[in-house]
Amino acid sequence: MATQTITPHVLGEATLSELEQGLRGRLIRPQDDDYDEARSIWNGAHDRRPALIVRCAGVADVMRAVDFARSESLQVAVRGGGHSIPGFSSCDGGVLVDLSGMTSVHVDPAGRTAVAEGGCTWADFDHETQAFGLAVTGGLVSTTGIGGFTLGGGIGWLMRKCGLACDNLIAADVVTADGRLVHAGEDENAELLWGLRGGGGNFGIATSLTFRVHPVGPMVLAGPIFFAGDRAEEILRFYRDWTPTLPDELTTLVNLTTAPPAPFLPEAVHGKPIVGVVAVHAGEQERGRELVQPLKDLGDPIADLIGVMPYVAMQGLLDPLWARGAHNYFRSAFVDELTDEAVAALVARYRAKPAPTSELHLHHFGGAVARYGDHHGAFGGRSAPYVFNVIARSPGAEGFDANVAWARGTTEALEPVSREGGYTNFMGDAGDERLRASYGAANYERLVALKRRYDPENLFRLNQNIRP
Repeated sequence: MATQTITPHVLGEATLSELEQGLRGRLIRPQDDDYDEARSIWNGAHDRRPALIVRCAGVADVMRAVDFARSESLQVAVRGGGHSIPGFSSCDGGVLVDLSGMTSVHVDPAGRTAVAEGGCTWADFDHETQAFGLAVTGGLVSTTGIGGFTLGGGIGWLMRKCGLACDNLIAADVVTADGRLVHAGEDENAELLWGLRGGGGNFGIATSLTFRVHPVGPMVLAGPIFFAGDRAEEILRFYRDWTPTLPDELTTLVNLTTAPPAPFLPEAVHGKPIVGVVAVHAGEQERGRELVQPLKDLGDPIADLIGVMPYVAMQGLLDPLWARGAHNYFRSAFVDELTDEAVAALVARYRAKPAPTSELHLHHFGGAVARYGDHHGAFGGRSAPYVFNVIARSPGAEGFDANVAWARGTTEALEPVSREGGYTNFMGDAGDERLRASYGAANYERLVALKRRYDPENLFRLNQNIRP
């Protein structure tokens, strides 16, 4: 997708030197040897060139970077893990506030809380919390940053038992557009905390996030099972009937995909259509075995990897398939029911996908996600039984436009059973009306009021933007 050309903002050397001297971290400029590496982000569809990269060592650096950008009228991008699908993790001609060096995690095992800096990935977070057999709903890929993931909602393997990542956010420290550090908690700036639970990065830069964590692991009953692609309709019909019977402890996902050249799949199926069902049970292992047995009873799997494994292994299981640099575009929808017509449409769109790297994901929602109401946070669509995500992906630019068109057509094909909004973290593009629908009208207006209070000039606009 084309990157917008921005007229360079000329900065004097004295101005830059003053900024640099005030940092404990590092100022990276376009002429530096590691600039290209420092500006690169996970989604290769976006090739952006910030005027400056401030690699922050702590909160003071973040505050200074925000003050500088505001005073120089420069656009601000914020990067934690750098996985933003629309490319919000960088910018052209502005200031990239890079939190990737801020990765400390402090766990309170007795209080079952964990405080993590905004640059942590889920691999960082899980490494610390699993030392105590604790976890919170994290990303499906462990290299994802905790910040953007959580602020946008946070769909993951523990969501039906523990809620979304944002549901477990109990406090945050945020650098706001005026360069102040504001603490948001249930007893202090509670309305801001409400907005951070799903409202994205609209209100500032989260330098630390405090989570409620839950007893999970270190070993769990989890993993994928794979079937031949020509069984897609059968598997989807089974999934439709099976998921309403499941308790909250089991979170599942159907993936209509193409077999990658992965060692856990027989070489004979590499490059062929397959259907994967992934299950994670956040409870007693024997009970988990009983719950997944109907799935196994479908018979003739290509590979059955559902078994007892370390929770951290499950969290990183998909990492090799989602390396940096590929071109990515996602679409999302909240789905109310899987009618026969919807199943047929899904299968037809699956068979029409233009690249083997593109996929269709159907997540079983509900459970704890549905029990948290609008009073708890801004995240919308909680009552939907399913979340549908379309992954349009190609190794490079060649053929990418065809994948994007396919993704858009696929969500359109599911419109008869879908709501107008979707999961904002998985929106490759979203206009004002779709964003409003994703939150719901009342939540959206409440978010606008928060935006006017904390960022009236819309300094933080590289996000699924709530305009003041």
